[in-house]
Amino acid sequence: MARFGYREVEPDEKTRLVNEVFESVAFRYDLMNDLMSFGLHRVWKRTFALLAQLREGQCVLDLAGGTGDLARLVRSKVGLEGQVVLCDFSNGMLTQGRDRLLDEGLTDIPVVQGNAVALPFESESFDRVLVGFGLRNFTNPSACLKEMYRVLRPGGLAVVLEFSQPAAWLEPLYHAYTHQAVPKLGELVAGDRDSYRYLAESIAVHPDQRTLREMMRAAGFASCQYFNLSAGIVAIHRGTRID
Repeated sequence: MARFGYREVEPDEKTRLVNEVFESVAFRYDLMNDLMSFGLHRVWKRTFALLAQLREGQCVLDLAGGTGDLARLVRSKVGLEGQVVLCDFSNGMLTQGRDRLLDEGLTDIPVVQGNAVALPFESESFDRVLVGFGLRNFTNPSACLKEMYRVLRPGGLAVVLEFSQPAAWLEPLYHAYTHQAVPKLGELVAGDRDSYRYLAESIAVHPDQRTLREMMRAAGFASCQYFNLSAGIVAIHRGTRID
């Protein structure tokens, strides 16, 4: 079984339901991110890019890259000799991402539709695999981590930015905000309360920092670390493929 928010569903059912969520919210996704995080998601993603230790000439997979904001940021880090590939399961999100990349003249970022548990890439293809706010939506996060390991080259880094367990003093307020204010905001701005209720629930059931670190170790990664941001509201996890 898999978790779709607080519900237990069959894996194929979660895949279908998550796809419906992102097809529904794609056209307001970036605006909602700004509103829900008060713009902080931009700071989190810049920190994420720094901790990914990107260098010119690297090949980077932006997995669950959606509307492409992280891909655009990473592109500036790897330079003209590097390559960024944007991959997502949702056609609606990829359409938004592709159109925005083209609008900005970024015609050299391939856009690939693919499932994170069976990535359409050869083994040892990338120097970095990045997932920004996507892991909790995967039907099988452990299988996804193993796929990330497979497509990384030896010495490559997997870096995950995800909502996590906030500090105890903040947790009651944060829980109230995500479960009450976020769905209401989703209804007002995106016309979709149910999808944003799911997103709030998916945050609540996502593994905490230590658990995710152990999941990365179980997938084969070494030197696994995590870095809390905003009192643990989000965390950045990083692991290395060494063989």
